[in-house]
Amino acid sequence: MRQIVLAALLLASTVAGAAADSTLVLYTSQPNTDAQQTVDAFMAKNPGIKVDWVRDGTPKILAKLHAEIEAGQPQADVLLIADVVTMEGLKKEGRLLAYPEAKVEGLDAALYDKDRTYFSTKLITTGIVYNTKAPFVPTSWEDLKKPEAKGLIAMPSPLTSGAAMIHTVTLTGNLAEGWDYYGALAKNGAQASGGNGDVLKAVSGGDKLFGMIVDYMPIREKAKGAPVEFVFPKEGVSAVTEPVAILSTAKNQEAAKAFVDFLLSKDGQEVAAKMGYIPARADVALPAGYPDRASIKVLDYDAAAALANDAQNKEKFSAVMSQ
Repeated sequence: MRQIVLAALLLASTVAGAAADSTLVLYTSQPNTDAQQTVDAFMAKNPGIKVDWVRDGTPKILAKLHAEIEAGQPQADVLLIADVVTMEGLKKEGRLLAYPEAKVEGLDAALYDKDRTYFSTKLITTGIVYNTKAPFVPTSWEDLKKPEAKGLIAMPSPLTSGAAMIHTVTLTGNLAEGWDYYGALAKNGAQASGGNGDVLKAVSGGDKLFGMIVDYMPIREKAKGAPVEFVFPKEGVSAVTEPVAILSTAKNQEAAKAFVDFLLSKDGQEVAAKMGYIPARADVALPAGYPDRASIKVLDYDAAAALANDAQNKEKFSAVMSQ
């Protein structure tokens, strides 16, 4: 009996030691501060799992991942990146692991892959930012075509920003004018350059008075005293959803599943809200500075079609904006 007890204690000690030594490798495009907060919150709930994480822009993360795969040494267990278009591409390549048991309660079915290979963790919408010295308060995408806005509009370039490309495809697919809308903006002096941070800098500094931008940036800056306001246009907004996925080559699948479950849990979603993002779960309140969830209309977007037409859409944008 004593030998049996000792064996059981040894086994328990071995399992506990393995759990304590469990390491999850995360590749993410989150801002550094957000990534650290996400990892810290996860490890607080899962003290037996250590997270090693790498942060970079999505294109560089993908380049690193593909180089490792080609060398036969993939390192990442889980990805947390900006958009579903990238995830669709990885899914098509067979790089993602299906997780049918993922805890998706509270999530709209549109916010996760039907085959459960990737799952949205938040909504980052694109709307209109304006300087408080602007000549009018915009409420519609059409307002950016007004003569009073001529030469005063900034937007991120979809040639370099994934969120901006998703926004462009969403608007051209939902507005009656299609690509002619961007043609009208070009004629009104709109300039597409850089990323969302560049738009915020231009509008908050007064170089431009209107801009297309992701929601959290101007909302955060307004809270710090910047002279900006953010508008959810009445037609609706585009959204990137920062999906999470487990790689098919993951060495630590159980820890990766725990990470996915945490991000989708109420606790994980409250972490996203505290960072200032719209939680993916409908049962978690929006952070300060946002309107009621019911008042935010998210426009339809076909990620698979966007992936297939990516090169064509970039060429079209360049042609339209150079008219």
